[in-house]
Amino acid sequence: MRLSKTIALSVGVLAGAFIFATWLPAQSDRAEALQNPFAAQPAAIAAGKTLFAAQCQSCHAPGGSASAFTSGAFKSGSADGEIFLNIRNGIRNTAMPAYAQLTTDQVWQIVSYMRTLTSAPATISPAAPAAPAAGDSANGKVAFEGKGACLSCHVFNGKGIAVGPDLTTTTLTADQIIASINNPNVAAAAPAAAAGGRGGRGGGGRGGGAVGRATVTATAADGKIYKGTRKSQDTFTIQIVDTTGAFRSFDRAELKDLKIDNTSLMPSDYATRLTAAEIRDIAAYLKSSANPAAPADPAHSVLSWNRLLNAAKEPANWPTYWGDLAGFHYSPLTEITPANAKNLQAQWMAPMGSESQIQATPLVVDGVMYTTGPIGSAAAGGTQVFALDAKTGKQIWRYDRPQKVKNQYENNRVNRGVAILDNRLFVGTLDAALIALDARTGKQLWEVQLADTKEGYELTAPPLPVKDKIITGISGGEFGIRGFIEAYDPATGKKLWHFNAIPGPGEFGNNTWLNDSWQHGSGGTWMPGTYDPELNTVYWTVGNPGPNSNGDVRQGDDLFTCSVVALDPDTGVRKWHYQFTPNDTHDWDSNEDTILVDRAWHGQQRKLMLHADRNGVFYVLDRVTGKMLAATPYVRTTWVKDWDANGRPNFIDGWRANAEGVTVYPSLGGGTNFQAPSYSPKTGLYYLVYHDSPGNFSAGPQAYEAGRQYQGRGNGGGFGGPPAGAAPNTQGVMAIDPETGKVQWKFDLSSAALPPGLVATGGNVVFVATTEGYFIALDATNGKLLWRYNTGAPIPASPISYAVDGKQYVSVSGTGGVFTFALPK
Repeated sequence: MRLSKTIALSVGVLAGAFIFATWLPAQSDRAEALQNPFAAQPAAIAAGKTLFAAQCQSCHAPGGSASAFTSGAFKSGSADGEIFLNIRNGIRNTAMPAYAQLTTDQVWQIVSYMRTLTSAPATISPAAPAAPAAGDSANGKVAFEGKGACLSCHVFNGKGIAVGPDLTTTTLTADQIIASINNPNVAAAAPAAAAGGRGGRGGGGRGGGAVGRATVTATAADGKIYKGTRKSQDTFTIQIVDTTGAFRSFDRAELKDLKIDNTSLMPSDYATRLTAAEIRDIAAYLKSSANPAAPADPAHSVLSWNRLLNAAKEPANWPTYWGDLAGFHYSPLTEITPANAKNLQAQWMAPMGSESQIQATPLVVDGVMYTTGPIGSAAAGGTQVFALDAKTGKQIWRYDRPQKVKNQYENNRVNRGVAILDNRLFVGTLDAALIALDARTGKQLWEVQLADTKEGYELTAPPLPVKDKIITGISGGEFGIRGFIEAYDPATGKKLWHFNAIPGPGEFGNNTWLNDSWQHGSGGTWMPGTYDPELNTVYWTVGNPGPNSNGDVRQGDDLFTCSVVALDPDTGVRKWHYQFTPNDTHDWDSNEDTILVDRAWHGQQRKLMLHADRNGVFYVLDRVTGKMLAATPYVRTTWVKDWDANGRPNFIDGWRANAEGVTVYPSLGGGTNFQAPSYSPKTGLYYLVYHDSPGNFSAGPQAYEAGRQYQGRGNGGGFGGPPAGAAPNTQGVMAIDPETGKVQWKFDLSSAALPPGLVATGGNVVFVATTEGYFIALDATNGKLLWRYNTGAPIPASPISYAVDGKQYVSVSGTGGVFTFALPK
């Protein structure tokens, strides 16, 4: 059985809609005389908001500000009837098209929503809550799961197939549920107001066609028939969720036949198939037995832990920020090779409502891309999350969350993406909250506050799913925060454990801080960790100490800054740590990827961790014990002579920042940074972007002030040209052999900024994004340029590769949206 997600009209409004259908022709033929039958009705306003987001938003900004909707006065007519006809028929000699595909009720719902955007909106009386329908919940469960076969199309308490909406969190009253069962097509006529949940927006996307629910039957060229409910469509494509719960996207020209029936997929005969008592009992069961924390059925969830654990068996997906739990940032796909990369073509670009740069690394699961947009383009600045058709870029749903609290000194206005576990999508916010969404609809499920953004805390990176937990770090290392790592229950948002990246009194490592300097020791944990299931260990990197440049006020090693910590994911207890740069004064935080590789090394099979640090050194660690096995500079480093038997660096005199200033290699930006490296098991090489230049580092006194940057920096800016007689600065891409630490090849780039990351593939191609706006392909074996594409604006993110219907794609977030490439058909 399939229920419409929300009945956009109450029972009384349904009756009104019927009356309106027979009454409209009798009205005056003057447009201004037409009356909105749904004026000021909350259900119609909510449905109109969803329609506006899907149909109107590509030209009119969120909230309607682009067309001065707040004034209520429009050049082509301000009466309800005039607005109705302008939407229905379009406005001649303007860019406003006709929306004849919308039903009469849908147009009036948009008008109702637009009226709420005026500076003096009509008073809206909240609908009186319907009295709960009587019924037997136990009998309703039997009918729901048995005779009604409702779980074949709906999820409830984690069970079932998500063809229709998840009924666990339905906002329908019992009477509305009964009405929808008895007449699903009336409900289908008005798209669900809650289709995207709180802040969520349903399908349609930019330039999309009608988004009302419809039943689609698509016959592929091979004769296979797919039937399901429509999610989105445009002139050339259509997207559905089929009766197995799978998302599918079709090119209309490649279909043998396509039928679109503007009725619900839900059978219309339940009023005769079930008794009135059984329908009433089902409503009672749904309203009394919902448990949002119920575990998802792994067989039908978006991405179960078992699938995530065995991601290598599904190379078409890109399921985590690093591509897998081990941090390889590598795709085994082989369609694109050095021989054919020259033929790559742009496939689609998904705009995200702003010309701001986007740092997100998208995820792709079963043909759906999940990503975040630019900070600041949502209302009041905030977090945007998108679900896109990974084949066409068409929007499936969108979530907007305004920033609730703003630190006036904030400086990291970015969001680097999302995480998925079961049916939940997780995203952080600039004001330091962690949010769970329904991955199928964008509906918000819970939100927890991690820390106070007024003190400089931010959450810019996605968390890491590990078994039955979501593990997250925190950003804000420039502000003298006290960094931490925490685990949360994915179902409820309950905090499960906490690890202090800056240990307090009585904790291991606190004695490495001078006096009480640990209180503002920074140690941001602002990039996702990696996980070894065999060792049941999470590896998480920690950033710079605070103040950044003045090491004298925090004399000591300053644990666990500039380190990697190995934690038990069940308890958060530390197993071991390794510190790359003790008492750092150069902002060389160690938040770069930790790649977990099992391979032969120096004639012995070992469990290794590969890490190219910001301090300019490539490290090989034994990830079982934390022992440093090798440390090899990959750019010029003038701070370290060598390492002792315990892996501690022996420093070069004068390496620390001081009041006079000192020139040290590498610069403040580091030899590399958080931008993704990649490890190819096919070539055995480690690929990274690099920057070989010095910085001038100086230190000075600074008092801590909550929420302000805590740099302790003098006049030196951390960057600079090469000293007299030194080789020029260079930057680009390099490949390192982990066995020797030696650079195998380089590809130089002309931009003075670090390239934004790369991805290696099984076809022996390395894709690289550049801040000059180029997206390039290199031969993984020798670094030879194979192909390039100019996007026209800087690319600030690392690319990924995935496949849909057997075709390999490469995507990267750029300025204003996501760019995607593939070989021609």
